[in-house]
Amino acid sequence: MDSWALVPELVRSGAAQLPAPWEELFGPLRAAMVDDLMVVGQLGQSLDGRVATEAGHSHYINGHAGLAHLHRLRALVDAVVIGIGTALTDDPQLTVRRVSGPQPVRVVIDPGGRLLQSARLLANDGVRRIVVTTSGVCPSLPQGIEIVGLPKSAGQIPPSAILGALAEHGLRRILIEGGADTVSRFLAAGCLDRLHVVVAPVVLGSGRMGLTLPPIERADQALRVPMQVHRLDDEVLFDCDLSAQRVPVGRASRSM
Repeated sequence: MDSWALVPELVRSGAAQLPAPWEELFGPLRAAMVDDLMVVGQLGQSLDGRVATEAGHSHYINGHAGLAHLHRLRALVDAVVIGIGTALTDDPQLTVRRVSGPQPVRVVIDPGGRLLQSARLLANDGVRRIVVTTSGVCPSLPQGIEIVGLPKSAGQIPPSAILGALAEHGLRRILIEGGADTVSRFLAAGCLDRLHVVVAPVVLGSGRMGLTLPPIERADQALRVPMQVHRLDDEVLFDCDLSAQRVPVGRASRSM
């Protein structure tokens, strides 16, 4: 049996060890460190830090190995989350297709109720679909879609509130897949345990940047995190440990 086939269930069971070579890549996702949630963000970008061209085209900056890694992440989590910008621009399916494994719950953050009924992530294929929107907004969506209304703060739905709501829906291991603005907001809010950045050997020269965070005055104020580096064929994965700056949002803090 392919050793990968065992990994999704072993991760969910909190097994002490994953079969090689998966322990090195995905072992850190087995257990939560801060509370009862494990939240991982992911970005695929070029060597010069771009996630799309100026026109917004991003299919595909990453090659086969980088995309397979993304689909493995999907297979390991309870839910995969994207923002409305990515839903409208890319119309992703958010399924596990390139590897074997269970399908995650599909979640889109749509504060203004702009998601199209024809969006592929809303396909009625037996997988739960959740739309997180602003309290009082009533999006027009097909039957069977779970709608979670949350209040805004400073014009946006706080990432911590989104994670708390997903936890209440039984979702504990969560992938923040994109786009870059959504991943950046979760990182800035201290709501990521890990960040996987897969860098492809291409140079776009211009285009949309990856992480965009509040400005700092000095380089020594930059966020420095423990990190592991892995080769994925001709791409490079930077696995960043953000647990030290993660704010508790789940039911139980590990420090209690």
